[in-house]
Amino acid sequence: MTLPSWQDWLFSIKAFLASMLALYIALSFDLPRPYWAMAAVYVVANPLAGATSSKGLYRALGTLIGAAGAVLLLPTFVNSPLLMSIAVALWTGVLLYISMLDRTPRSYVFMLAGYSLPLIALPAVDAPQTIFDIASARSQEIILGIVCASLVAQLVFPIGLSSLMSSRISTWLGDAAQWAGEILRGEGAARPAPPVRQKLASDISGFDILISQLGYDHQTHGLTRQARQLRGRLMLLLPLLSSLDDRLHELRSQDRVLRDDLIALLDDVGCWLQAVADPDRAVALRSRIADLRPPAYAVDWKSLILDSALARLREIVDAWHDCLVLKKQIATGESSGEKLAFRRRRTFSRTRHHDYGMLFFYAASVIVAVLIAFALWIYSGWAEGSGFVLMVAVACSFFAATDRPAPLLLSMFIWCTASLVVTAAYQFAILPSIQSFPLLVLVLAPPFLVLGTIIPRPQLNMLAMLLTVNTASFIALSDRFSADFTSFAGGGLAALAGVGFALVWTLVVRPFGGEIAARRLVHAGWSDLAQLAAGERAEDQRRLAGRMLDRLGQLVPRLASMENKELSTIDGYAEIRLGLNIVELQRLRNRLTSDERTAVGEVLSAIAVLFKERLRLGEPVAASPGLRERIDAALAIVAGRQAAPARRSVDALVGLRRALFRNAAPPVHSTVPEPMLLVAE
Repeated sequence: MTLPSWQDWLFSIKAFLASMLALYIALSFDLPRPYWAMAAVYVVANPLAGATSSKGLYRALGTLIGAAGAVLLLPTFVNSPLLMSIAVALWTGVLLYISMLDRTPRSYVFMLAGYSLPLIALPAVDAPQTIFDIASARSQEIILGIVCASLVAQLVFPIGLSSLMSSRISTWLGDAAQWAGEILRGEGAARPAPPVRQKLASDISGFDILISQLGYDHQTHGLTRQARQLRGRLMLLLPLLSSLDDRLHELRSQDRVLRDDLIALLDDVGCWLQAVADPDRAVALRSRIADLRPPAYAVDWKSLILDSALARLREIVDAWHDCLVLKKQIATGESSGEKLAFRRRRTFSRTRHHDYGMLFFYAASVIVAVLIAFALWIYSGWAEGSGFVLMVAVACSFFAATDRPAPLLLSMFIWCTASLVVTAAYQFAILPSIQSFPLLVLVLAPPFLVLGTIIPRPQLNMLAMLLTVNTASFIALSDRFSADFTSFAGGGLAALAGVGFALVWTLVVRPFGGEIAARRLVHAGWSDLAQLAAGERAEDQRRLAGRMLDRLGQLVPRLASMENKELSTIDGYAEIRLGLNIVELQRLRNRLTSDERTAVGEVLSAIAVLFKERLRLGEPVAASPGLRERIDAALAIVAGRQAAPARRSVDALVGLRRALFRNAAPPVHSTVPEPMLLVAE
């Protein structure tokens, strides 16, 4: 692990300052549990001022919903332990399920509301008449911590989102330019799945989180539209680069060496991409691309591939131009500027793929875990059993959406144990001699400042946040110091038992890691393609592409972490290209001649059969020679006409053939002589 940077230390100092401010105000107003205000600061703290405000708002809403649920449910079911158990478990699981469907920072509202109810209600089961006071106090203290965290983030060396956004965009474009350079130089095809390509797909989701927080940053609240347009272009570049890689590979396999004028063009485009600057150069590059495109009557395979490659290159130039323009607008804070090249309908929407079955299983496993924890508490008569149940709910909820929650729960158990040791030292050795608030701040600074430097690290954020919150809660600071070892030990053991039970339960019910989720993602893609080809779904191209790219972003990290030979053969980019070409053919069919419609319909029907067969067998069955022959027959019928629908259909058919039969020999069909074609036209 690298040492904390100065930015990490600055964040930690600001978070500690906000937590001490919240603690001081809570103590001054004699709130019953001031440590809740202190802990709330660390829950919402973020290096970015806007992110702190957004998470603070979501935490406030989640706490209020959970508090309202506790006030309603506890008096109703307190005399029926069985009904209480079912009500709390269902509340936690259903809201967790909703939060997993959302997949934005807003999802925190639902997850927090789910486990806030047991946090508030269960300690009050012996005195249900106090539930309103407890819920009110927790809400006040949580909101106090949120306000303090937001104020300090905004007033003390605030860090805006625009600089981070610009940095992320530059990094992403740099990675994309690296992959594009490999493709243009002929290196991309030699490595079917370069790491940079996987990183580009998985990093797209990070833009969604940043975009959702733009409205909470006063410097960027007017740039949400530009950020969403940029995200659409970034998503668009992935299948375009993959398609260009495929076409150039085919051209090189035929000629060994490309034409000099094409090589010069590719080199110039590559240099422009590497520079990540000067969108005005796109005009000259578009003109050179148009000059190299073959005429419509050239229907030999080499000409069709060259035309398709140049069409993709033109689209890449347009998309890159838009990315540079939008990047400049976001960096400068401008809301308008140079006209974009891509029309809105040609970019990708934010449509997401949800595996409802897996998410239901995750939520159901949490519900059952909470019910079992309730049963152990009720039938054992354990005095500290409420703490055990609520920690089961919290631990299971936090890591429910991950493929392998067990390692994270094990880390949580270890660090909770360490936190208990530290807080025991404070409770019984340090705090008894503290007589003033300044001295209290001084003795609390060392552990919280160190822990605060870990929170900004994405891979450790969740555990670091839990550790700081647990430490603040275990110390349980109030205006009247009391140190009861029996109560402390009982509560600490209950918390550890809850995390330990969540760990064991997860190992039992979820031992399979990410392979099942990856397999289901692949099958969902096959189902989409089968329905699209069969015409069973009138799909908007933007929505289809958005959902397939979102699915690819979920699939790539899983494939990278497993050794499954069958799954490793899946090329998610090829399937995206396949889906887009199917949508294009479905859209153009009615604008073709009768013979052309028939030929294209036979191709689509055969593709539907192929993917339905893959779904039935559960494995990537190879496309049959008969499907290739149908594609070649359709190409022979449609190619040669200058009408725009025919040319776009030919491009889509070429894309289908390359996606399904990458290593097949070129099709053989006669070329219509130019004079005869002109007479026919």
